[in-house]
Amino acid sequence: MYAERLIVETDAQGNLYDLPRLPPNAKVEIIMLVLGEACQPLRRQPPPSIAGKGEILGDIISPIAPEEDWDALR
Repeated sequence: MYAERLIVETDAQGNLYDLPRLPPNAKVEIIMLVLGEACQPLRRQPPPSIAGKGEILGDIISPIAPEEDWDALR
């Protein structure tokens, strides 16, 4: 098995231009990655029913229990 990187372009309907020649009677795995702005992940948004209703009521960094109570340190 070997890897070969190909970059192909599509037309206005999403059809591929210039399909590459493939070896006869072979199985080929194709993994497609869309290049450009289309691959930017969308920022997730909370549902409007809960947006902005969260409230921090104390220290969110330090642990609740003291280190002496942790079994992992023994």
